[in-house]
Amino acid sequence: MNLNAIADKFNVSRPAISQHIKILSECGMIVIRQEGRERFCEAKLDALDEVSDWVNQYRQFWQKRFNSLDTYLEKIKSKNKSK
Repeated sequence: MNLNAIADKFNVSRPAISQHIKILSECGMIVIRQEGRERFCEAKLDALDEVSDWVNQYRQFWQKRFNSLDTYLEKIKSKNKSK
């Protein structure tokens, strides 16, 4: 899509869209190519694999913590029932 088409899809200013595009480009999430006066953006979805891996590490960490909390709460609950 060209930059104007992208900007039309969102309810934010064009400078804000340009800033987002710049950041996504710096992160390798999109590639911008120039055709005449138009600039077109192409999503590089394979770059999301790295993000997904990073998020998954924290998901696993928090899942273990929540499982431990569940076990602890069940233990407390059992103690309270036996009183």
